[in-house]
Amino acid sequence: MLDGPVIAEWLPVSVAALVVLLIAAGVAGWVDAVVGGGGLIQLPALVVGVPKDVATPFILGTNKLSSFFGTLSASWVYLRKIRVQLVLLLPLVVGAYAGSTVGAALSRYIAREVLTPIVLVAVIAVALYTLLKPKMGLEHEPRYSAPTAIAWRAAAIGLAVGFYDGILGPGTGSFFVILIVSVLGYGFLQASVNAKIANLTTNLAALAVYGVHGEILVVLGLAMAVMNVTGGFIGAHMATRRGSGFVRIVFLVTLSILIVKLAWDTVASFTS
Repeated sequence: MLDGPVIAEWLPVSVAALVVLLIAAGVAGWVDAVVGGGGLIQLPALVVGVPKDVATPFILGTNKLSSFFGTLSASWVYLRKIRVQLVLLLPLVVGAYAGSTVGAALSRYIAREVLTPIVLVAVIAVALYTLLKPKMGLEHEPRYSAPTAIAWRAAAIGLAVGFYDGILGPGTGSFFVILIVSVLGYGFLQASVNAKIANLTTNLAALAVYGVHGEILVVLGLAMAVMNVTGGFIGAHMATRRGSGFVRIVFLVTLSILIVKLAWDTVASFTS
């Protein structure tokens, strides 16, 4: 925890920690809006900034509260500027909700130490695949026109990534983006708007669970949400103005951060 007396019982962090958390929430909102993966910034900041006697579910619930509003604001900006296909979006969202529910239910039975190395290999493969195909996703060129062909592939993507989000989590938005780009032929920008809404669904599902159990630091979460919304609003506007090339670059940077984090977690699990 960042040193210093806590501000109050309803805001159990020091002033220094609050400043760091607000900045982290703003940056996370920006990253989330462009390509997903803001949790790689915001969640570790909460782990460091919140006192150690605060139970883990409260940290996770507070993170979800902040990121939900940031993703909501980014989704609103995207939807005003980019058309979405309901034939893709609806099965994607339904699949994501179902997959996240199943993943969350199974997460208590599967050790993260087992999953992390597998995900690390998958993320490295995605990064290499993206680097080796420099033109992939720069143009919006959907591969399928038949509604059935689009719908079942979208549902499969939603199930797979939603399951991952429920059982592990880091980089969920990035996995949504790369699968929509590589499987359906969407541009990075168009994939990102669909990923935002799907991720919004999984966040809402998790937020409902934490809310029912009262496992949210509401004041801190809302304060961070203001910054997350601001970052998300700016990031979404930048992405829609600069296009898929810009989103691709941020995507690769985010994957690099995710690779470092997962590699660190893998090494730590074997050395602890």
